[in-house]
Amino acid sequence: MNQAAARLEHPTGTYGLNHGSILIVDDDGVFAHRLARAFSDRGFEVEVCETVDRAIEIVGDRHPDIVITDLRIHDRSGLDVIEAVRALSSQTKTLVLTGYGNIHSAVVAVKLGATEFLSKPADADEILEVLGLLDKSHVRAATSLIPPDMARWEHILSVFEGTGRNMSESARLLNMHRRTLQRMLARGAPEPGHTPHEAA
Repeated sequence: MNQAAARLEHPTGTYGLNHGSILIVDDDGVFAHRLARAFSDRGFEVEVCETVDRAIEIVGDRHPDIVITDLRIHDRSGLDVIEAVRALSSQTKTLVLTGYGNIHSAVVAVKLGATEFLSKPADADEILEVLGLLDKSHVRAATSLIPPDMARWEHILSVFEGTGRNMSESARLLNMHRRTLQRMLARGAPEPGHTPHEAA
């Protein structure tokens, strides 16, 4: 086990006294620094940057324990950061933050090596839980990491990608008509709080 992994390991599955280092990559400075303060309050060493190139430099120089990156950073993709982590710091845990409607890109991020992804807005405890560093009993009651309609959408896209975008096979696995699946994919991600109803 390398030093970074050792710092994050805890027998109860929650973060310990020496919580390790986190790099937050986001061009939304207000959100990034609010998240950084929350992690600092929990004992982590936190660094924030707002560009892909700077993030890649930090990953190569300091090998943070966790990298949290937005999917879109100015006119660049956070997926470039994920690829850099895989090449330069393979033991680093990575999480991609996505906005609604970007679930497809998040699936791609996982395939590129991202440890997890999570929809914005997300708080520190939600992120730590998704990364397996915080026991669920420590998270606020009734917190939903992804709303039910988005979870359903995510599942549909995951199945579709898993079949190599085979519409007929995906419809069979999802137990729905092919035309229904086509309409849902064409319409895109549902609005927050709205669950689409499709006739079979």
